[in-house]
Amino acid sequence: MKAQTAAIIFEALASEARLAIFRLLVKYAPDGLVAGEISRLLDIPKTNLSFHLKTIVHSGLASMEREGRNTRYRADIPLMLETIAYLTAECCLGQPEQCRAFRTASGVAPEFLPACCGHDNP
Repeated sequence: MKAQTAAIIFEALASEARLAIFRLLVKYAPDGLVAGEISRLLDIPKTNLSFHLKTIVHSGLASMEREGRNTRYRADIPLMLETIAYLTAECCLGQPEQCRAFRTASGVAPEFLPACCGHDNP
């Protein structure tokens, strides 16, 4: 992943509303949700929602597909995982014991942590 791509993705997620929308789309992957469902579940007015969805789609984090009068939005899970890998690719380079210590300190369940330092999750 290029730094410019990562910056666009992080900029798209730099809004509380957009972060909530993306997390909701991840939750409902791979089927996604239509805009009306997103609006209802997050209590975001449809006029505001369209602005946020446009930003998320432009970043590549989600796709949209017309379904008659509705538009379905789906999270791009491979891109999300690629972004996580980009962030962790050089974690503690050459010091896997540091990675393990950071993983433990994070409080995140090991199965949800990406491999770093060339080692699988403990």
